[in-house]
Amino acid sequence: MIRLGGNWLVRIRIALTVLGFPYCLCTSRIRPPISCSAAQVPAITVKSVSTSACSAFTMFSAPNVKARCLQYPGSEIQRVPVPDDKVDWKIDWHMYSPVSYTAPVVLNKPVWADPDIGSFSPRFNSLDGKVDRRSHEGEYRVENGIPINPHSRTGLTGRGLLGRWGPNHAADPIVTRWKRDSAGLRVFHPVSKMPVLQFVSIKRKDCLEWALPGGMVDPGELVSLTLQREFSEEALNSLDASPEETERIHERITALFGSQGLEVYKGYVDDPRNTDNSWMETVAVNFHDETGNSVSELPLQAGDDAGQVQWIDIDSALSLYASHSHFLEVVAKKRNAHCTQLLERLFLKYGLHKEADESLF
Repeated sequence: MIRLGGNWLVRIRIALTVLGFPYCLCTSRIRPPISCSAAQVPAITVKSVSTSACSAFTMFSAPNVKARCLQYPGSEIQRVPVPDDKVDWKIDWHMYSPVSYTAPVVLNKPVWADPDIGSFSPRFNSLDGKVDRRSHEGEYRVENGIPINPHSRTGLTGRGLLGRWGPNHAADPIVTRWKRDSAGLRVFHPVSKMPVLQFVSIKRKDCLEWALPGGMVDPGELVSLTLQREFSEEALNSLDASPEETERIHERITALFGSQGLEVYKGYVDDPRNTDNSWMETVAVNFHDETGNSVSELPLQAGDDAGQVQWIDIDSALSLYASHSHFLEVVAKKRNAHCTQLLERLFLKYGLHKEADESLF
């Protein structure tokens, strides 16, 4: 059993909290090929300690963890395994021969999807008519007329389930409120003594994972409108509401989403649908119901792509879709709310020993 001294616990906890990303604790930058389903992706990897290799634990971000899961979601297609030391495009890998796959639903040419390269000439890294092909992270490479994933290899080319070549833009509304008791008073976590936040979460029908009620930005649509539209459709089922209910929903939602939201993240997303040529990017914005008399009073009802919808404590140890867990940790820190630390979950999951000082967590 591995025992870490109190000083190491503090250092690791501080690093995880400040950086705010899913990090790996391991002895090298090489892992076995990742094998997981879209619903069961390892957020943290642990190996035995070798002080000669990394002088105790070394922390580093694992790029494209979910985008390297061997089985591509919604198919029987297997990606070419991409180990950590071959992820970066800067690393020469002459034997790299990724699988090519574009889902039949995309090949059927729905209105939200591009045609195949060659049958049209998209203007990458620019606004192409109403389609925004610019990346939130700057200019990306285009080779032989095909865009290249700006973060890393994924073991698969083509578009997979994504409609656009290059960046596919989404918006993720994070609607929160304070957890309250029967008397209407805020609930504080017994260990951290910090107030507990709740957020609206949906259970996706495609992969059965809990997620934020977000969606794709329509061509020419403002992100602010996407955030409001997706929340209304997926968490309040506004599409099937009566005229009276629609008016009530619109009034409350407009008031909340018209407020100054807190931008939590804007950029590339490690998504299981990503390929070498198509990838997800998002803008995640937090809208907080401080008093609890705005959207908190609206009945949640699953709609569109949602199987279920409910308020969930950010303290919850749920495994969320894509990078949504990271977004919520950022929100909790910004709102000075309680959030279960990554390190605590690490010890619980892998049975490592931690000092009996709850104040560290």
